[in-house]
Amino acid sequence: MSANTIIKVDNVHVSFWQNNVGVYSLKDLITQRKSPFKSKTILNNISVHIERGESMGILGRNGSGKSTLLRTIAGIIKPDKGSVVVNGTFAPILAIGAGLEQELTGYENIAMLLALYGTERKNSNAIENIRDFSELSDEVLRMPVKQYSSGMTARLAFSISLANNADILIIDEVLAVGDQGFQAKCMDKIHQIKKQGTTILFVSHFPEGVLAICDNAILMEAGQITHRGTAKDICENYKQLF
Repeated sequence: MSANTIIKVDNVHVSFWQNNVGVYSLKDLITQRKSPFKSKTILNNISVHIERGESMGILGRNGSGKSTLLRTIAGIIKPDKGSVVVNGTFAPILAIGAGLEQELTGYENIAMLLALYGTERKNSNAIENIRDFSELSDEVLRMPVKQYSSGMTARLAFSISLANNADILIIDEVLAVGDQGFQAKCMDKIHQIKKQGTTILFVSHFPEGVLAICDNAILMEAGQITHRGTAKDICENYKQLF
């Protein structure tokens, strides 16, 4: 792993267990002699190296393994085979509200996650910065997150993650949530973070988003990387799938 490589994924294989079609009861299990579960390969021998400061888009149709790859890099999923080495801290934005505790208020979630990130020790104004960026009122932030709309939840989750000042920003399909003004604000912030040298991994179904954020990209199909290159070239490859 070179000094400039921040993420190294080597020969990673991930499979999940799922229900076996046709086995619904003990009788089916005995008479059909089938296992009630079967293994499905999600990532098949994936290798990719990402350099520090690189902005990498990940494109692919539904079920291609994009989100599973991000979760494996983030350490949420352990690969069956292969290895993942991450040489830096990361801020994952993997789903609407991921990491937020629904019973806690907005302020309590901010305090909890900043403590986990260690951000509050480095930036005494972190809570105020998050509140200002999210544009959520003091009244809203005193409410339990379970009472938030999806747009409000996305605003809070984004604002906390962007305040982390991590080495790697991981974004999975959540920029489409929220109003257009806040989306534009997030894009501006991501461009600012990119200029500061933060490594960015961005999964999307939309080539326009990849082109707006990323310099390079990979295309995934059926759990494998089929193409890699500039964001422009990979977006053209992706469009040809439809």
